[in-house]
Amino acid sequence: MTQTRTETLALTDGNQLRLTVAEPDGVVRGGLVVLHEARGVTARVRRLSSALAAEGWLTVAPHLYHRDGTDEFPDHHPEQHVHAQVQRLSGESILTDTDTSFVWLSDQGVAADRQGVIGFDIGGTAALVVAASRTIGAAVSIGGRGILDPLTETLPPLVEIAGELACPWLGLYGDGELEPGEVAKLREVTDTAPVATDVVRYPGVGHRFDRDPDAAAEAWQRARNWFDLHLR
Repeated sequence: MTQTRTETLALTDGNQLRLTVAEPDGVVRGGLVVLHEARGVTARVRRLSSALAAEGWLTVAPHLYHRDGTDEFPDHHPEQHVHAQVQRLSGESILTDTDTSFVWLSDQGVAADRQGVIGFDIGGTAALVVAASRTIGAAVSIGGRGILDPLTETLPPLVEIAGELACPWLGLYGDGELEPGEVAKLREVTDTAPVATDVVRYPGVGHRFDRDPDAAAEAWQRARNWFDLHLR
């Protein structure tokens, strides 16, 4: 499997952004920004980044908690600490970190129309925020709360921005932790967006898909197909 490495980039606000990078062994098809789950850049996130790199995508995962010096919360770490960290995310910090990641991809020779973003869990929420604010090649959200009620005090409910999507966006949602009707409402709003969109709901599946291997495999294939279609 493709190995990952970590780079550190200086930001204009004086902070330093850590990036976990996975490079293809052969020809680069395009570049993907991978937005991590609530527990940070975990082994699972690194494995997924490596899997994408093995298919030809230059992947870069920004450490969204870097301003607090945090990379990852191990599984034994108290859930309330993870929740508190998530609450510190803002639209400004997410866009600053992803913009830096897109610039990094451009510096590696990846054109903007071959750049995409994919997010898992709270990263799925962040991916939709990015897709509604930036013109890139494509975006995929795998899970993500904050559809009707905002994930944090400084992020809008996703239904308020989903009609403003600026790039093709795919949303894949297990409904284990979502309120009834949330995914349907999101689909209703994204259908009004001026770009290609698709929303898929997996009844009875948790937001991380980790307890249903068949649904996880199907969602993963859909995500890869979306990038194959739009990042050319």
